[in-house]
Amino acid sequence: MKQPVDLRAAIQSLDSLPAMPVIAQKILSLSLDTDAGELQLLKLIEKDPQISARIIGLANTPLFSATKKVTSIQDASMLLGLTRVKSIAVGIAVMSILTRHPPGLLDIQRLWIHSLGVALGMRVLSRAMPSRTRPLEDEIFLAGLLHDIGFMVLNYLDTELSDKLQRKLSTQPDRPITEVEAEVVKISHATLGAELARHWDLPERIVAVLRHHHSPDSEEAAAGQPLIALLHLSEMMLPNFGIDEPVTVQISDEDWLSLGIDPARAEELMATVREQAEHAKQLTNTF
Repeated sequence: MKQPVDLRAAIQSLDSLPAMPVIAQKILSLSLDTDAGELQLLKLIEKDPQISARIIGLANTPLFSATKKVTSIQDASMLLGLTRVKSIAVGIAVMSILTRHPPGLLDIQRLWIHSLGVALGMRVLSRAMPSRTRPLEDEIFLAGLLHDIGFMVLNYLDTELSDKLQRKLSTQPDRPITEVEAEVVKISHATLGAELARHWDLPERIVAVLRHHHSPDSEEAAAGQPLIALLHLSEMMLPNFGIDEPVTVQISDEDWLSLGIDPARAEELMATVREQAEHAKQLTNTF
């Protein structure tokens, strides 16, 4: 029988964690404030068939209401917006580098749909926030798409243990995710994801989001606010959306007010978030 991986030791070893994909490094380093940066981004994506096909596929879904068939990255970027294209391209590249073949019980496609649904929900909620405290859209999408990357880190480092966790989550859907992970894995997907993000030198705010998205009230979460509160609220509206990840769904007025959103808009915003998430499910074949 294979010896289980010492996860705490593994995530501190540079050899055990994959290097950030070169294309993701290049994309993250680009500034979109200049025409040259925008052009470079589009050229980089065009050179990667997997990323370009998926972004074009995304642009052609009802989610973004294209009036004609999108066939190029240039057209997709005009419809989706460059900042969103940048974040989605990084998300696809990161998931690709962490995918095991065979992948085990972790359903990568459902994880992507979950992550995209949460990111879209965050975008809806952010637009109801005061403009002075609203995070940047590329931060919103990057945080949303990568927040559960720790599940893929676990699967990458120890597929057998990942499978054990997935079985437990599917058979005990009412137990909090943090409780199940503490019992089965001894370390959370939040910690694993944050350690990978730190290893890749991602911004501290994104590292904090990955580490504390299930503990938004902790003092350490301050470094990732208001992104963490935004993500946590979006996830509470989408319990077990795409993947088995039980979360509390008791949303209080304080949750809304912490983001500067009027609680009177709760029903309207929740309906929109869920509608966006349902649209995300239509991407199953694309991704």
